[in-house]
Amino acid sequence: MSLEFDWLFLAEIVLAGLGAGGLYALTGLAFVMIYKATRVVNLAIGEMLMIGAYLCFGLATAMNLPMWLAILVAVIGSGGAGALLERVAIRPMLGESPIAVFMVTVGLASILVGVVELIWTSEPRRLPEFMPATPVMIGEAFVPPKVFYGFLVAALLIGVALAVFRFWRGGVALRATASDQQAAYSMGIDVPKVFSLSWTVAAMIAAIAGVIVGAVGGISSTMGVFGLSVLVVVIVGGLDSVLGALVAGLLIGVVESLAGGFLGGEYKLLATFLILIVVLLVRPYGLFGTHEIERL
Repeated sequence: MSLEFDWLFLAEIVLAGLGAGGLYALTGLAFVMIYKATRVVNLAIGEMLMIGAYLCFGLATAMNLPMWLAILVAVIGSGGAGALLERVAIRPMLGESPIAVFMVTVGLASILVGVVELIWTSEPRRLPEFMPATPVMIGEAFVPPKVFYGFLVAALLIGVALAVFRFWRGGVALRATASDQQAAYSMGIDVPKVFSLSWTVAAMIAAIAGVIVGAVGGISSTMGVFGLSVLVVVIVGGLDSVLGALVAGLLIGVVESLAGGFLGGEYKLLATFLILIVVLLVRPYGLFGTHEIERL
């Protein structure tokens, strides 16, 4: 009887970890999209996620918009904010050293936190409920409904994003620019516009992830810490690898869940960074990254 309980407990932990891993993978996709197109290591990805969640919160509570409309407007608004950040703060830094651009994104992260605390204060908030609350059972294992539906949305969006960037003209331009910027210029591709596109779409993806994360655990000005785990995900998977972000996102999510379930919540980050160290010792460019990646 005890053995059956242990296996059931393990299954529930793994399923919860896959739910968190789906959000890591979705946000990691946004990170990789920016890096592949612009070679910018965007440390503000967690704060971009936070801005999307707070925009949705403000639209739903202060303006009383229905949640579906609040989410839609927040995602579009986040895309516009992403394009603005790229145009104002990132594009002028083209040609500068990678560490200088990296520090600009660190500054952007602090500014976005300051904007949120100025408008909404630093108090934690709750998004209005919009996900089904019916318990979800997979076999005999219970999965929290928010985690389950959050994973479904993340998986669907990842599939849509991959399909769009495989067949859409803008996606083809982005992939061409990521492969070789000079060749893209010679083929008539507007590379600066592609840079803006990558930041716009990445900000929209991060906003959706932020709304899901906020629905599961609430929102606060410290949500940017989520970006730290995403940074680990993309380094483990490979900074320029979409497949790496997806695989590493699920891996990190499950490992964190196992560490938290069997050892305690304080061991989650320890387990995550142990994986990071081991992977970098064996494959310094990540599981699926290219050898040319430069570490900061």
